[in-house]
Amino acid sequence: MPPEQKNNPLHGITLENIVKELVDHYGWDELSSRIRINCFAIDPSVNSSLKFLRKTQWARKKVEDLYLETFKH
Repeated sequence: MPPEQKNNPLHGITLENIVKELVDHYGWDELSSRIRINCFAIDPSVNSSLKFLRKTQWARKKVEDLYLETFKH
């Protein structure tokens, strides 16, 4: 049984939804200037971003932190 995550503000929010909401809010250009990773700057797409973010923990953390800063303050 997985541990309860009542103190996790991202509980129940998928990485795909996080990326889509950030893109809707900022657009790819602004997002790539806020988080400097190639998947946001060079031929960006949600699928390529998800692939990269699922493999790269430091980048995922930056995306999650920006999401929390933007939408959950």
